[in-house]
Amino acid sequence: MSIQGVQLFIQDDHVVMDNGILQVTISKPEGIVTGVSYQGIDNLLEIRNHESDRGYWDLVWSEEGTGGTTGTSYVIKGSKFKVMVENEEQVEISFTRDRSSLEGKHVPLNIDKRFVMLRGSSGFYSYAIYEHLKEWPGFNLPQTRIVFKLRKDKFQYMAVADNRQRRMPLPDDRSPRRSSPLAYPEAVLIVHPVESEFQGEVDDKYQYSCENKDLHVHGWICNDPPVGWWQITPSNEFRSGGPMKQNLTSHVGPINLAMFLSAHYVGEEMVPKFQRGEPWKKVFGPVFFYLNTLIDNNDPLWLWEDAKQETKTQVQCWPHNFLASDDFPKSQQRGCVSGRLRVSDRYVSNEHISVNGAYVGLAPPGDVGSWQTESKGYQFWTKTDENGYFLINDVRTGDYNLYAWVPGFIGDYKNDTIITITSGCDIDMGELVYEPPRDGATLWEIGIPDRTAAEFHVPDPDPKYINKLYVNHPEKYRQYGLWERYSDLYPNGDLVYTVGVSDYRTDWFFAQVTRKKNDGKYEGTTWQIKFNLDNINQTGIYKLRVALATAYVAELQVRINNPKANPPLFTTGVIGHDNTITRHGIHGLYGLYSIDVKGTFLMEGENTIFLTQPMCSSALQGLMYDYIRLEAPPS
Repeated sequence: MSIQGVQLFIQDDHVVMDNGILQVTISKPEGIVTGVSYQGIDNLLEIRNHESDRGYWDLVWSEEGTGGTTGTSYVIKGSKFKVMVENEEQVEISFTRDRSSLEGKHVPLNIDKRFVMLRGSSGFYSYAIYEHLKEWPGFNLPQTRIVFKLRKDKFQYMAVADNRQRRMPLPDDRSPRRSSPLAYPEAVLIVHPVESEFQGEVDDKYQYSCENKDLHVHGWICNDPPVGWWQITPSNEFRSGGPMKQNLTSHVGPINLAMFLSAHYVGEEMVPKFQRGEPWKKVFGPVFFYLNTLIDNNDPLWLWEDAKQETKTQVQCWPHNFLASDDFPKSQQRGCVSGRLRVSDRYVSNEHISVNGAYVGLAPPGDVGSWQTESKGYQFWTKTDENGYFLINDVRTGDYNLYAWVPGFIGDYKNDTIITITSGCDIDMGELVYEPPRDGATLWEIGIPDRTAAEFHVPDPDPKYINKLYVNHPEKYRQYGLWERYSDLYPNGDLVYTVGVSDYRTDWFFAQVTRKKNDGKYEGTTWQIKFNLDNINQTGIYKLRVALATAYVAELQVRINNPKANPPLFTTGVIGHDNTITRHGIHGLYGLYSIDVKGTFLMEGENTIFLTQPMCSSALQGLMYDYIRLEAPPS
């Protein structure tokens, strides 16, 4: 390991940060990373690309009043360069674009992009401060991220998790002459690959998505020479949507992404919308771009193990104390919150239940579950220990609500107290008790209340549409085209589930989708749940709890014992823009519906609940269930 101090070389149109381990070249004043030199490789970035298309921050924005999740894509280019720190221990440089100096239609933001290099560090950091002043026009911000495009002749092995890594196709394999288009542009069938091992495979970047809670390190390995490129995110505080929000990682290119804000798996509800008169400032990052090589080891996969170790180190050092911006508070300027969460459900236990692994978080004040779509502020999440105790460290100053959800129980918890974090504060919330929705004893249930559809039957893919990584894989739902398998398995009639006989792991299809007809059009589907009741409380109110894991331009209509009842007993109306079915995500936004069922609607003996999803203009409409339960009237 070099002990050379960090040096900064300022040229006419570039600057170079060099600590003797790696050199990073950045355009001046734009702030585009044009080159990264390491281990004798002059440039790890794609030299075939123009300098402006190698390593950059970008965003998607639209004008106030615009709907949807798209807009104008903009590679963020600075107009001013400034040295913030320069000594042998550290270099930090700034590239700013000042909205007030720009003419024409530009996103109304001041943006300050920073790059940091430390002595002895095998990598570099990047973060940015976005600011909207109250006198500026309103706007929407559907997406922002960092993109690195690596050399395709070097980086051909990708790793996202221990069980999600593989040799990847080349970007050439996605070209029209080497692939066939599938249902949407991101997915292609490789038919004439450069290398024969990829013949007949599907490539789709969404197959490598990951939940925020698991998305700390991902990247690429070069075999000759053995070099790893890793994007490490030590904290999720600046990411939107909470721990379950899914984001893109790495994909064919080879491309490496640091996603900060996106509408993927949520839809327009995730898009932050700023109004004129609304001041806003947020720090995205820092994230760490880590480079490694083999030391006393011949196995290139050691680079992945080393990157995981480096990730632990970066997490332990969070929040980093070396950043020059006052907008990124040090640890001593932050606060912490602790307490204990238990569950009260008298139909499960007469005592309060200690919950292990419950998710507890601080997010901006809002409604129950609002953290799922919160996108302007910061969020801080942890998990309870086996006795329900939790500690949330290093919380930025500001006002928050405390939210939670508990695997194994339905619904969301919110503490109504506004928690004001001040510098150095230590707040003990004491014992908190979550009472999940419950009226009566469980008569029957389908699934596991964990906010996903992963426990249900995920079919094998059509042999024409295989990603070899997910063959015999626990996340087999990431295969392409599984929505089409419903029509194969249920060509003439819909799913019928019999309580006490059927097994949700094999008999409940993971998504209620449309059925393709012989004329190529689609039709809605109606699933049935058959169950027996021995005694009916004619004057009582039964409760049907339906927890949805996702919905995409879908509607759920519920009828009991009369499939043609009009109106239905209950309808959600048209809901959802999660696009989870298309993007192999197994869940999007969580939603819970509690439906009153009068005893007079039920019969002694066999009863049937009809679940109809009538929306049918495409193959990709539908919903996923998390959990369904029928409760007896209150006792």
